[in-house]
Amino acid sequence: MAKEIWKPGNMLYPLPAVLVTTRSAEGKDNICTVAWTGTICSDPVMLSISLRESRLSYTYLMETGVFAVNLTTEALVRATDFCGVRSGRDLDKFEAMHLTKRPAEKIDCCVIEESPVSIECRVTETKKLGSHTIFMAEVVSVTADDLYIDENGRFRLDKAQPIVYSHGAYCPVGKPVGRFGFSVRKSKKGKNRR
Repeated sequence: MAKEIWKPGNMLYPLPAVLVTTRSAEGKDNICTVAWTGTICSDPVMLSISLRESRLSYTYLMETGVFAVNLTTEALVRATDFCGVRSGRDLDKFEAMHLTKRPAEKIDCCVIEESPVSIECRVTETKKLGSHTIFMAEVVSVTADDLYIDENGRFRLDKAQPIVYSHGAYCPVGKPVGRFGFSVRKSKKGKNRR
């Protein structure tokens, strides 16, 4: 098998495509789609998002220092795309996409009711990296839709039909092919499970 050498580029795909809600100092709400996001620490629980300075949500974040990450689903794919290509300077994206605002629990912001999970964040550090600024934030609250909690109390995000972003396309998440630790877990007979 031959390999090609390419110039440096962002090839770490797929990525979660999330809807980030922000609020201005004057109380105006906005939604933007972000794929440059990820977990950065587990204790304290932290995540990051990266935004271009030209985005309205960048301005709101610099004003207030809080945001919410709302996970997306196949049912939200149109809104996910729309909120990434239209500016909140021109219209109210909540109204345009018929999305429901719900007050966040711990921050002065709103979350998207239709999202299966909303993660409220408080910015702890920002760093301008070039085309994007990274906002590192502590997670202060998580809201999960009980529609996706099974009889054992386990949250089943897979039932919400989450989507990811890969090379310009929004894609469904496939079926699990393993669980954390399965490669070293011993079966009752003392053999590794497959």
